[in-house]
Amino acid sequence: MYIDFLIDIFNRHREQEALVWRNQLFSYDWLLNAIADWREKLRGIEGLVVSLEADFSPNAIALLLVLIEQNCIIVPLSSSVDMKKAEFREIAEVEKIIKVSDLEAVEIEETPITATHELLLKLKQQSRPGLILFSSGSTGKSKATVHDFVPLLEKFKEPRQFLRTLTFLLFDHIGGINTLFYSLANGGLVVSIEDRSPDVVCQAIEKYKLELLPTSPTFINLILLSEAYKRYDLSSLKLVTYGTEVMAETTLKRFNQLFPNVRLLQTYGLSEIGIMRSKSKSSDSLWVKVGGEGFETRIVDGQLEIKAKSAMLGYMNAPSPFTEDGWLKTGDAVEVDGEYIRFLGRKSEMINVGGEKVYPAEVESVLQLMDGVDDVAVCAEKNPITGQIVKAKVKLSTNESLPEFRKRMWSFCQKTMPKFKIPQKVVLANDWMHSERFKKMRRDIETG
Repeated sequence: MYIDFLIDIFNRHREQEALVWRNQLFSYDWLLNAIADWREKLRGIEGLVVSLEADFSPNAIALLLVLIEQNCIIVPLSSSVDMKKAEFREIAEVEKIIKVSDLEAVEIEETPITATHELLLKLKQQSRPGLILFSSGSTGKSKATVHDFVPLLEKFKEPRQFLRTLTFLLFDHIGGINTLFYSLANGGLVVSIEDRSPDVVCQAIEKYKLELLPTSPTFINLILLSEAYKRYDLSSLKLVTYGTEVMAETTLKRFNQLFPNVRLLQTYGLSEIGIMRSKSKSSDSLWVKVGGEGFETRIVDGQLEIKAKSAMLGYMNAPSPFTEDGWLKTGDAVEVDGEYIRFLGRKSEMINVGGEKVYPAEVESVLQLMDGVDDVAVCAEKNPITGQIVKAKVKLSTNESLPEFRKRMWSFCQKTMPKFKIPQKVVLANDWMHSERFKKMRRDIETG
């Protein structure tokens, strides 16, 4: 019932390419047959809480659609959370496990659990499909967000642009789910890759003439640093969307200069509300309008708050983040310019230096302008005099010693930043400072 509109679209595009997996093409006709096959094999699964442990493989996509059709509450888990799968299954009260291997073999297991959480029972009683997503835990404990899947699907009923798309964001990420359904709902092509490295991504863009790359600011910076864009033909690329974290203005402007014909669009979404429609002021601007049908926004005390029809029902393992009248306090600090806003960073990551506010992204953006700085992550460190100081962990491509780099950094930063924003403590690193989701990891440097 809830995916009937997608089945209609697939039928209209039967002969067209739907998916690429391990360099093999799969048509919409193949997908329709796979859905029919799994529908038969999964009889009796209706309404169960099911973990779908997979990537964007053909069988996983067919299974996801059938589970929605069968009003299951789906817990997608990718290989990036292998170490936490047992914990996540327990929190989500998973009743059945479906594992899809890299070779497309499917294994189905029962669990001894019977779901009793009130949010899950509500979905079961209403015979509604659900979605449970876990936050990355980059700012603390991973939270289990519970969605009614139906409102999340609603926006995909409006036809939009057909694009050949890369599934860069992960299978268990709200952005990855959004990418998949956007493509399927418009009869597009979804290309899955197993290795999310700059060369593999650029090679896929060239090989399949991809038009849309949904990614993160961290990965855009890696493409620039690796110069992978020089080794492949990326002329098919029309649109790059970026979200999940604050973009460094330096990275944005450099990418825009290299690819003036590619539109850059800042997106905004959260596990708690889904992905909002957005419009950047321009491809080299960090100012963006967010909202669209089904969303309301307001700014309270400099922070973005959102009311959404597609908002989650709640957390399974944390207090509600909503106000009494249904607004989500996002924790994202913003500046306002008319209809546009600019994201400054997470309130929880703000550094208070003697009463002065410093957001890590603005310091990182300046440091990335320095020659030889490959990567940088900034956080707060306690200080008995000012309360906190700015701490930076830096990955260099030069052979400088720490004292040499500190001296050069101070000389460089004094020209563009007030003294309180310049890192008082610097640590040199050998590794990149991002998670498997290509999101800047600042918590890991607080004790480093």
